[in-house]
Amino acid sequence: MFQQVWKEIGQGRIDPVYVLSGEESYFIDETIRRIKTALEQDGEIETTTFDLDEVPVNHLIEEADTIPFFTERKLVIGKNTSFLKATDKSKEKIQHDLKMLETWLMYPSETTVTIFIAPYEKLDERKKVTKLMKQHTRVLHAEAPKERDLAIWVQNEVSMRRKSMDQQAVDKLIELVGMNMLHLQSEIEKLCFFIGEEQTIQVSHVEELVAKTLEQDAFKLLNAYIDGDVSTAVTIYHDLIRQKQEPIGLVALLASQVRLMSNVYYLQTKGYHAQQIAKTLKVNPYRVKRIVEDKRGVRDEYLLRALYGLSEVDLQLKTMSGRRERYLELFLMKPLAK
Repeated sequence: MFQQVWKEIGQGRIDPVYVLSGEESYFIDETIRRIKTALEQDGEIETTTFDLDEVPVNHLIEEADTIPFFTERKLVIGKNTSFLKATDKSKEKIQHDLKMLETWLMYPSETTVTIFIAPYEKLDERKKVTKLMKQHTRVLHAEAPKERDLAIWVQNEVSMRRKSMDQQAVDKLIELVGMNMLHLQSEIEKLCFFIGEEQTIQVSHVEELVAKTLEQDAFKLLNAYIDGDVSTAVTIYHDLIRQKQEPIGLVALLASQVRLMSNVYYLQTKGYHAQQIAKTLKVNPYRVKRIVEDKRGVRDEYLLRALYGLSEVDLQLKTMSGRRERYLELFLMKPLAK
């Protein structure tokens, strides 16, 4: 959908009104950038942005209906179009004149490109204004691509910069960065610059340049603990303490990872595959994929024992004095039987 619309924009076929909904900001930002670029073919354009959580929509309409002074068309953007989602009217800070908007949608200004941004998972299809938006505007829903599509997108972004990237490097990049496409795009630019005259981004480049997240280190720490590799577990823990990570935060992160592992293993017994599990648990598919691939055969009762041990460490950190980092260290030094 977005690729087709971007192609039309590049050809100069721009609709008068767009609604950009969804939680994947990359698609929203990229669509606005392409519209601006297309409009700027005739020179610099007037751009006005309204936060519709702070000002009523009639201000936006009045601006959209004002003829631009120096160009044929101008750009008006309305952020946080919360009246398109299901909300409690009593909690809304601004009362919008939706009747005025509904009338305007049928006869929008021809000298203005108006964009409504609704960064929400779903719009309220029952509302009249939402139905009219769908009838009279170009509505695009931005959602994170599936795992396979994301890998293809990464390869395309690298190709646009006249470089290549092997599949192992693509998988490692997504594993480290996650599904945020803006963040991925930034890391791709950094990697392409880093390799200079070289043509191929390899997994070693990704491991060297892309910063590991705290979540990645916590995953390695937990796996070492589960495997009974006390030396590795304690070494990773000491490294995290040197990085000024708080023990209580690490306990919470480890407990969250244990719960995720337990849920993933349970859903696997019910016949769910990795993509279904990720959707059900609403987590990054690569986190689930990594747990499934690294399954260590640990029984649920031992995961529960680990979770109970972490809750005891949490209580100690909140109620006892002394060397705070020592409590979690002692926990890690007691191997988990499997």
